[in-house]
Amino acid sequence: MKRMLPQLGLAAGMLCGAMLPAQAQDSRNVREPVTPPACTTLSAASAGSDDTSRIQRAIDQCAAGHAVRLSAAAGQSEFVAGPLSLRSGVALLIDKGVTLYASRNPKLYDRGAGTCGKITDASKGCKPFISAQQTEGSGIFGEGIIDGQGGRVMEGLTESWWQLARRAQKEDAHQNVPRLIEVSGSRNFTLHQIALRNSPNFHVTLNGVDGFTAWGVRIDTPATARNTDGIDPISSRNITIAHSYIRTGDDNIAIKANSSGPTENVSVLHNRFYSGHGMSIGSETNGGVRRVLVDDLTLDGTTSGLRIKSDISRGGVVEQIRYRNVCQRNVKAPIDFSTRYNPRASGKLIPLYREIALESVHSITPGRVIIAGYDAAHPLQVKLDQVSVGQGSASSIEFADVSGTLDTPASISGSSADCEPRLLPYPEIASSASRPQLSLEQAKLFSYGEVLKFVGTAGKERVDPWDPLSDPLARGASFTPDYIVDQNASANGIRLFNTVQQAVNRAISDSKRDPARRRYLLVKPGTYQELVYVPAVMAPLTMYGEGKDASATRITAKLDASNTGAEYASRHGAQFADAAPEVQAMYATIKDRSAIGTMATATVWVQNNGFQARNLTIENGYNKDIGNARAEELPNINNVHHQALALQVDGADKAQFENIRLLGFQDTLYLKSPQLGSTSRSFFNQSYIEGDVDFIFGDSTAYFYQSEIRTLGDRGTSYVAAPDTHLNSRYGFVFDQCHFTHDNSVNARAGKFSLLRQWFHSARCSPYAPVQVDGYACTYGDSNGYQAPKGTVARTSLEAVGKMVVLNSRIGTHINRLAPWSDWNRKGSISYRPVQYNSDDHWNYLQQAGIDPVRDLGYAARPAPAMIFLGEFNNSDE
Repeated sequence: MKRMLPQLGLAAGMLCGAMLPAQAQDSRNVREPVTPPACTTLSAASAGSDDTSRIQRAIDQCAAGHAVRLSAAAGQSEFVAGPLSLRSGVALLIDKGVTLYASRNPKLYDRGAGTCGKITDASKGCKPFISAQQTEGSGIFGEGIIDGQGGRVMEGLTESWWQLARRAQKEDAHQNVPRLIEVSGSRNFTLHQIALRNSPNFHVTLNGVDGFTAWGVRIDTPATARNTDGIDPISSRNITIAHSYIRTGDDNIAIKANSSGPTENVSVLHNRFYSGHGMSIGSETNGGVRRVLVDDLTLDGTTSGLRIKSDISRGGVVEQIRYRNVCQRNVKAPIDFSTRYNPRASGKLIPLYREIALESVHSITPGRVIIAGYDAAHPLQVKLDQVSVGQGSASSIEFADVSGTLDTPASISGSSADCEPRLLPYPEIASSASRPQLSLEQAKLFSYGEVLKFVGTAGKERVDPWDPLSDPLARGASFTPDYIVDQNASANGIRLFNTVQQAVNRAISDSKRDPARRRYLLVKPGTYQELVYVPAVMAPLTMYGEGKDASATRITAKLDASNTGAEYASRHGAQFADAAPEVQAMYATIKDRSAIGTMATATVWVQNNGFQARNLTIENGYNKDIGNARAEELPNINNVHHQALALQVDGADKAQFENIRLLGFQDTLYLKSPQLGSTSRSFFNQSYIEGDVDFIFGDSTAYFYQSEIRTLGDRGTSYVAAPDTHLNSRYGFVFDQCHFTHDNSVNARAGKFSLLRQWFHSARCSPYAPVQVDGYACTYGDSNGYQAPKGTVARTSLEAVGKMVVLNSRIGTHINRLAPWSDWNRKGSISYRPVQYNSDDHWNYLQQAGIDPVRDLGYAARPAPAMIFLGEFNNSDE
C-alpha cells in the first residue's frame, strides 16, 4: 500500500481507530535537581597543567551526597584532564565561568589495544572522558563548561578528532575517538545546567540506566562534526530531558534499544534544538522502545524533525510514542518515520512502529513528510491531530495506517503565530575561555581566496579577486631590474644607485611618464642604513634582493616614538633633501613634531598600491644592539614610549611580501587602512616576523601564509597581534599554516604570552569595568576624552573591535594554551576592554556598559548569525 500526497490538506490514510497511547513519560516524579554541597573545592592552577590526578583523587575521597567543586582562582579558570571516573553518590560541580577541557592526548584514552586516535576495522578503542559505571545518585552540576576539544589537533598527530571521523567515513572504516560522558548500569544520574561542547563523539550516552535527568543543559558542537549526538538513552528507563538547548552535528537526541533490553518511560520536555539530525528514535530498536512523551519541543534548522529510524538489521517494536506541542522551522524533513534506514541492510528484525500520536505539531516552512512502514503485514500506525507543514511540502506515505489530516499552517488557526515566539536564538555559551573553534564551514570563509577577494568600505566591500600566489613574485621568477641599488657601485642616478630611496625617487619620476607599467628595483646584498618611503603616486613597485636568503640584504634604521622631530630631521633630513616631492611631503609630516610618535618610526613606509617585496630584511634596530633588551615597562596607551616600526603598509592595497624578514620589538609591523571604516589587503608568504608586544597591529586585512611569527620574551607580557579591525569589516588578520615560535627566554618559557589583544584604539577611558577612582564614569560620547574622574568613549573606539583567525598552524609553548586571547589591559584599569570573541560579545558588553546599540549607535538588530571576531581551526600546540 503506497500513497503519495503532493498536496497537503487531504486525509492522510485510513482511519485505524482510537490510537492515542496511554500517558507516556518518566515514571518518577521529576523536579529541578538541587546542587549537592561540596566536599572539596579545587582551584584552577597555572595554564597547561594536568589536573587529572588531583580531580580523580578528590572524587575518590569525596563522601556520597557531595560534589567535587572546580573553581576559578587568581585569574585562572581552566582545568585540563584525561579520563575521569565518577563514584557512586559523588558529583562534579563546575562553577560558572570555569571550563574543564578534555585532554587531546589519545594515549590517555586508549583501552589497551593502541587504537585510540586511529582508524581501524572496529571502533570503541577509546575510554570516555567522564564515565559513571554502576553508580547510584551521581551527576554533574554547575553552570560551567565541559569542552571535549574535538576540533583541535590531537597531541602528537596531525588531525583533530573530527577530521579523523570524517576520514574514517571516506575510507568506510571506524574511527576510534572518545565520548564525552558515558553512564552505564547506573541509577539516578543527573546533569544540571552544565554546558557541554565540542565532543569528539557522542556527548552523553546512557547504557542500562534506570533514572536519568538532564535539566537546563546546553550542548553545542558544529553541525559538521560527525557522530556528535547530543544525548542517547540506550536500553534505559525513566529518563527526563528538560529545559535544555542542543546544537550539534548528529542526532540532538537519539533514543535507542539494543539486545540489552528496552528503553521505556522517557520524557523530553520544554527543549530547543538547533543544528543536528533532530528528535530521533533509533536506529537500534531491536530491544524495543515504548512510552515516550515529547512535549513543548522547538526545532530550528535541524535536518530531520521528529524521526524514527530503523531497518531489518536492528528493528524492533516502537510503540506508545506521543509528540505534542512541537514547532519547527527550516527543517528538511519535519516528520520522518522510516523502516528502511539502511536500504542495504540484511536480517530478520523487522521494524514495527505502532501507537504513534502527533498532536499540535507544526512546521512553518516546507519540508518532506515520510511515513513508511515495512510492508503490508507490518504497517506503521500513526494518528495526526492538528498537524501541519509549510505550503509546498511533499509527502510520501507507504504501508501506513494513518488517521487525521496533514494540513498547512494557514489551515490551522494560530499555528504559525504560536510558533514564532518560540523560535529564539541559541543562548550562546559564555566562557571565560578562551579558544573558540571554527566549524569546517566557518573555516572555509577564512580561506586564502575568500579573504583576499574583498576590499573597500567596511560592510560594503566590493569583490575584487586577488591571487598573489599565482604572481611571478611568489613563483620565484627572475626579473629584469629597472633599477639596481649597490652601495659599493659607482652610481649614475639613472639605473644604478647607492641607496634604496634614491632608486625609489627615480622610479617615481619614471612612472609619471608610464604609470601603468610595474617597476622592478633590485637591491644588492648589504646593509642599507636609511629610511625608505614609497608614496602612493607611483606605479606599482617590486623591490627585491638577490642574496642567498633574506638576511643577505638588510634595510635598517633606529627611530622610536619618543624621538623629537628635530632628532628625526638631524638623522635623516639629508637623504630627503633631493627626494621626489611626494617623498618630501611624507617627510614634512614628521619633521616638526615635538615627538614623532609610533606611526612615524617606520624604516620602510609604503603607500603604493600593488607594492611587492621579496628576499629582503627590514629592521627597526632600536635597542637591537644591546641584546634584545627592553628597559621600559609595558606601555600605557595614554603615554608616548618607545614603539618602533620596521614596516608600515599605509593604505596600500594588494601589498605582497615574499620571503621577507621583519625585525623589531614593539609595533614591528603596522597595517593601516586608507581611512576609518574601510580596508585594504596585504599578503605575507614564507616570511619571518619578530617582536615582543603588539608587534603586528592595525585595521586592514592581512593574510599570513606559511610564515614564522616569533615572540621575543624580553618582557613578562607579550601579545603577537593588536588588530583594531572595524566592526563591519569582513576580515582582519588571518594566519594560515604559520608557526608561532619564541626565543626560549625565561619569560617565553613561562607559557603566559598571548596571540592577541584587541586594540581599543584612541580610547581614553573604559566603560567596561569599575575603575577605582572616586566618582568615576565613562559614558558614550562624540569624542574620546578623560578629565578625572569622568570621561567619554567614542563610536570609533567602540567599533574598533579587532579580528583575527588562526588556521592550520603550530602554536609554541610560549602562548597561554587555555587563554591565548587576552583583554586589552588589566580589568579595573582606565583603558580596559574585555576580549570579544564575536559580535554577540560586542553587543552584550555595550549593553552591560549602559550603551544601547540601537538607541546610541543606531544598529538595527543584533547580527544573526554572530560575526566571528576571533577563532581557531585545526591548530596544534607544541
